[in-house]
Amino acid sequence: MKEVCHIPRVHSAATGAANTVDYARGVTAAHPIDLAWLSTGGTGAKNYDEFPDETEITRIIEANPASMLGVEMPAHTPEAVAAGLGFEASLPAAAERLGALKDAGRFAAFGDVAVAYRISGGEEPVAYGVFCLVDTAEISSSAEEPGKVIRNEDVFIEKVKQRNELNQLLRHLLSPVLLLQSSKGEELHAAVAAAIAGAGAPVAADTDESGRVHEVWAIGGEAGEELAALAGDGDLIVADGNHRSLAAQVGGLDRFLAVITTPQSVVIRPYHRLVKGLPGSASQLVEQIGQIGATVAETDGPPETPAAGGTVVMYGQGRTWEVSFGDRDGSVVDRLDHTRVEHEVFTALLGWDAGDKRITYVGGDYPASWLAAQVDAGKADLAILIAPVTVPDFIDVNLQRLKMPRKSTWFVPKARAGLAIAELPKG
Repeated sequence: MKEVCHIPRVHSAATGAANTVDYARGVTAAHPIDLAWLSTGGTGAKNYDEFPDETEITRIIEANPASMLGVEMPAHTPEAVAAGLGFEASLPAAAERLGALKDAGRFAAFGDVAVAYRISGGEEPVAYGVFCLVDTAEISSSAEEPGKVIRNEDVFIEKVKQRNELNQLLRHLLSPVLLLQSSKGEELHAAVAAAIAGAGAPVAADTDESGRVHEVWAIGGEAGEELAALAGDGDLIVADGNHRSLAAQVGGLDRFLAVITTPQSVVIRPYHRLVKGLPGSASQLVEQIGQIGATVAETDGPPETPAAGGTVVMYGQGRTWEVSFGDRDGSVVDRLDHTRVEHEVFTALLGWDAGDKRITYVGGDYPASWLAAQVDAGKADLAILIAPVTVPDFIDVNLQRLKMPRKSTWFVPKARAGLAIAELPKG
């Protein structure tokens, strides 16, 4: 283990039992974390970008001041909200909060480790993965750009700017980019399970809002190197964290924090839209959608998420419609319901960009009833419910180096924020 002189206490990492295949270091994009800080309890939280209603962030921080959300979203702490501080003005408080958490023993330091994780207890299969550092130079955002890390969505530039400012000030990477190992998923799944089985008790365990248990283990030495090498050997698809990966590039970071997981560890839930500020009524917009060639049928009862692609459900003014845009030639991306809504409703009919602030993207942790309630309460004019993209389609899109529509995949389970963070080198 690398000696870390400026850390008050550095624990020896468990070596565990890892896959014994000697993976060539030259073919991997992933590496052990030089200096990892692992939670000793109480810091776990949803990732910062999982909240359509950001006032929920303030309530969580107020209930649990040790939550990593207080560091990641400093403008949403109760103190910042009371003082009316924006993101940049609240950044110094984020640094103070992180320092206080470390001083209070909320994190323990480990040198040169791959951090294995397991998520269990939810509706989904048991998930396995590895927190590690990934080479920023491997990011590819188009077919013309070589690299093993495939980024696949447009981003909100303001969010990238904020993530970069946070990285530069704190010199710690707080939220991992979720990468899907599409080439050696089965091998990685087995290797992480084996490493965990031989590593003893987890360093930290945290239960999320859905009852899933998130556990992490520090795997050091050759076992950690081999686990990271296997995780980074092949194509790595960005499942969540397009903003964080771009922030690493903008900030000139050699490596970014990632958690690399396997296709059998995740499912994709729906990603819906709430629309506010329509130029007319919801029923007028739906009528226009029918006039451009879509099939529209009004249905009784509250809206429900479509069971499969091909039909989109819309809700407004207490009315529910099923909308089918019909067959369309082109790539797998062109045929996705998310693409049809973006191009034919937002762009063609409303004249809006998909990044328009009048559109709120709502991930699959929020049920159809929640979206309907937002419309009924006047907080939105229209809810658009879209069936989830399938994992095979997602992988197909990325391996073809095509681009997914904005906010179209909600992967679960996600590795919980605040369990493993990485300190950047000084200088």
